[in-house]
Amino acid sequence: MKYLALVTLAAMLTAPAAWAETNPANGPSGAHFATAEPVCTVDQATQDVSCTGATIGGVGHTNATAILSATYSGTVQCRNHGGQIVDVKTQTTDASSSGRLTPSRNGQLVVPPLSTAAPTAQELLADATCPNGNWTKQLLAGPTLANFVYTITFAGFSGPYFSLVGP
Repeated sequence: MKYLALVTLAAMLTAPAAWAETNPANGPSGAHFATAEPVCTVDQATQDVSCTGATIGGVGHTNATAILSATYSGTVQCRNHGGQIVDVKTQTTDASSSGRLTPSRNGQLVVPPLSTAAPTAQELLADATCPNGNWTKQLLAGPTLANFVYTITFAGFSGPYFSLVGP
């Protein structure tokens, strides 16, 4: 019985898996991953997101853009000068990394690794606003990664060729 409880607890603490999709209709005819598709990981200590690079073959002379964007949140409280908590709100902020990709002469596109860094506590506090500018802001929790989205989109196509969405 103890073993079952531990397994159940471990399953609840494990982050949900990221979801990835390659859509060949949104790329040049013959485009394919010559290496493994990009994989993104989240550093549990810092909440930073890092994605591996990849090589896409068969792209001809078609350029692409790779974008990694992440949304972070934190809980900020506002305290008046009497020490009373007046307002508690969730503050969100975004971080992103991107690159324009140009294929080599042999029709291969090298996608470099991309990463984003979680905002600091000071950055979350700076982004937060209290109803009264004289009140004190205090970060109660965060930054916490809400989600991330990684896409590779070819020029001239309406949607991403590759997308990876994570918790």
